[in-house]
Amino acid sequence: MVEVASSTGPCEPAAFREIVLAHCRRHGRDLPWRRTRAPYAIVVSEVMLQQTQVSRVLPKYEQFLATFPTVFSLAEATIADVLSIWQGLGYNRRALALHRTAGFVAGHQGIFPRTPVDLARLPGIGPATAAAVCVFAYDMPLPFIETNIRSAMIHHFFLGQTSVSDSELLPLVEATLDRADPRRWYYALMDYGAWVKKTYGNPGRRSRHHAVQSRFAGSHRQLRAMVLRCLLSAQPAALSLRELKALLPDQVEGAVIRSVAEELVAEGFLGREEDRYRIAASWMADDPPRR
Repeated sequence: MVEVASSTGPCEPAAFREIVLAHCRRHGRDLPWRRTRAPYAIVVSEVMLQQTQVSRVLPKYEQFLATFPTVFSLAEATIADVLSIWQGLGYNRRALALHRTAGFVAGHQGIFPRTPVDLARLPGIGPATAAAVCVFAYDMPLPFIETNIRSAMIHHFFLGQTSVSDSELLPLVEATLDRADPRRWYYALMDYGAWVKKTYGNPGRRSRHHAVQSRFAGSHRQLRAMVLRCLLSAQPAALSLRELKALLPDQVEGAVIRSVAEELVAEGFLGREEDRYRIAASWMADDPPRR
């Protein structure tokens, strides 16, 4: 039996798994994306959960799938429709990336790639998200790290240590992985990590990769979100810079508004008609990823 060193001495992978699974039997969460193996629904949940708490994702996930029940319905939706549903989740680039991914997949008979390498080529899906989709949709026993997994591992194996790197955690994730049932295992491990955060404080702060999120109020991100909300409210009308400025806080200068609007045009959120802006009618398609 392979052993992995813990903060309290060696710990067999099976022993650690039993700690986590015993916790899950008492406190496991029943979340809607855990009741499906459909790749589309799993991708939607994983993208929404990037940098966002479960409590905020829950109502949006159900609303999103009620509005766009298939990858084809999402691909056929307008950007304005997608952004309208997404409001409140933040990081709107994820919504645009998910819409683009739907377009690529719809062009391939609605079939999602089945390997982490191919999934990671889709917009908004990096290596960790691709591995998670393969685990939860296809039962592949792949190691990956997300925030709750990181917290669980640091709490159990690195007590008192700081600047713990993901390269130190990944071998532990792989050694403790239940290859017979990776889906159940990861759900239990993430629930355990979430419980650890609430009970002991966030061990993820001791990760070398931990970064304090910048303040949203008064930030560039907030101004981007405000401009998008103004244009969503005006949809389908276009607004001039002067009209946008009238809807934004007085202290925001016109040059800053123009800079933000042009940034959103370049990213595919907005279209510009002379000096007026509106939510883009469709995204500018790049070449689809190779499959």
